[in-house]
Amino acid sequence: MATPFDPADLPTGALMRLSPLVGRVLAPNPSPFTYTGTQTYLVGAQDVAVIDPGPDDAAHLAALLDAIGGRPVSAILCTHTHRDHSPAAAPLSARTGAPVVGCAPLTLDDDGPRADAAFDAAYRPDRVLADGEQLGGRGWTLTAVATPGHTSNHLCFALAEENALFTGDHVMGWSTSVVSPPDGDMTAYMASMQRLLDRTDAVYYPAHGDAVDNPQRLVRGMMGHRKQREGQILRFLERNGASEIPAMVTEMYRGVDPRLHSAAGRSVLAHLIDLDGRGIAAATGDGRWQLR
Repeated sequence: MATPFDPADLPTGALMRLSPLVGRVLAPNPSPFTYTGTQTYLVGAQDVAVIDPGPDDAAHLAALLDAIGGRPVSAILCTHTHRDHSPAAAPLSARTGAPVVGCAPLTLDDDGPRADAAFDAAYRPDRVLADGEQLGGRGWTLTAVATPGHTSNHLCFALAEENALFTGDHVMGWSTSVVSPPDGDMTAYMASMQRLLDRTDAVYYPAHGDAVDNPQRLVRGMMGHRKQREGQILRFLERNGASEIPAMVTEMYRGVDPRLHSAAGRSVLAHLIDLDGRGIAAATGDGRWQLR
């Protein structure tokens, strides 16, 4: 599910040029769930768009303003509203005058097991982008691509001029995405993955992890991984009968950092809800699940 990382591998606060139109600034928020931290992207050479401004951190905000370098900011875009992605939108907007656009606001009482990824209740976009809507500047065009699953409000953004896709947390460059009910939805996630597989993007720029230069292969592998996990769940229930999720996690996630087990349990729950919807598994009412 995750690989070891060293936060020193990538410098925080420095603008790294990835292509003629794309630069990246790493936020200082490394963790077992964010890898080396949240990557904020600047799109454009003259006027710029800022994608996933990141946490409300004074050092990160200063680094973004330094990377922008006084250029006009056309828009601040958020792929979704977990707290490692959108809180810096408001202070950055106040400093630059740029509108906050992108995903819809979303808050839930049940934020799952990850305190770093609770929803940003203060997020207030000036404009919500529907699937297929565009915005642009001098030499760049971004199109919203709806990709619910990790969260119901998740958007990716396609950069037409470089055949690139900013994938937020839907597809990451270091780990599979956690799908945590009640808002995370495995059925929607797999449909969104199929949608990306059907596209022809040449490169993905995820919010966590390296750029992905063979995205279709990665998406196929991630979809296969989810199918393998589903198969493990079915085999476990076939062998053991009605069972609780922690028992499944203990067997299926051997060797995984124990700090990630609670998040793994949320993904197992998402698989079980999906299996329930397809008439394959069902909850027993006492915290256990069984095959139908």
